Amino acid sequence: MASHRKTPRFRAAGNRGLLLSARDILVLAVCALGIVAAWLTYGAGVIPDAGAAAVGRDSGTSTPAPPHQQSGGPAAKAPVVLPAGAAAAGKSAAPAVPVLPAASVPLRISFPAAGMDVAVHPLEPGRDDTESRSIVPPETKDGYWLAPFGTPGAGSTNTTYIVGHSWLDQDAPFNHLSTQAAPGDVLTVTTATGVLRYRVDSVTTYSKATLKDSGVWEAVANRLVLISCYTEDPWGRNVVVVASPLKGS
Repeated sequence: MASHRKTPRFRAAGNRGLLLSARDILVLAVCALGIVAAWLTYGAGVIPDAGAAAVGRDSGTSTPAPPHQQSGGPAAKAPVVLPAGAAAAGKSAAPAVPVLPAASVPLRISFPAAGMDVAVHPLEPGRDDTESRSIVPPETKDGYWLAPFGTPGAGSTNTTYIVGHSWLDQDAPFNHLSTQAAPGDVLTVTTATGVLRYRVDSVTTYSKATLKDSGVWEAVANRLVLISCYTEDPWGRNVVVVASPLKGS
């Protein structure tokens, strides 16, 4: 997508369940192919924790954009790859982490530097998602926690993944991951048991074809990963924000 184009943010109680035209769905479906490949690579199951992976920039080739763009809708359905049998969390040697509230389902994420303050909803893959090894968030501006993976907090054994759509020609929270998020930024995740603070370790763009080879999909206790389409190339790339819990959370 053009370098000027922005994608929408998710709001806790924003526009949800928006109806899309056939053209919107085409654009969403193309972007959705991005994270599918990652699931294919890690389809054997959740990988044991090997410590927080340093995510580097990827120089993979971007997928050409479709010939038509429909403004006013999600830039793409960001399908997220899921390991087969993802519902069973793998054992992990949890690294030393600060004292945290008990692990629980994330309810809200606030990321001031990226202009993000949205509700988070659980997203459980259905049978079709499992068979295709991809999952597409609903077309809203909220965030979606991938339920088969980790819950944030004390006792976590896996990475917590929160995904959301970038939008075309509208301002939206997940758009800002591409343009405003930076290492060192602090964000918070609210759960049923308390509030956890995280510091951003890296902000990386991956081609949709090579995201599958990244360390993003390793099981790392209490790591937080945010994923959306990269606003400058929503059909070819994803932006991934990796963060670790802060001491004193």
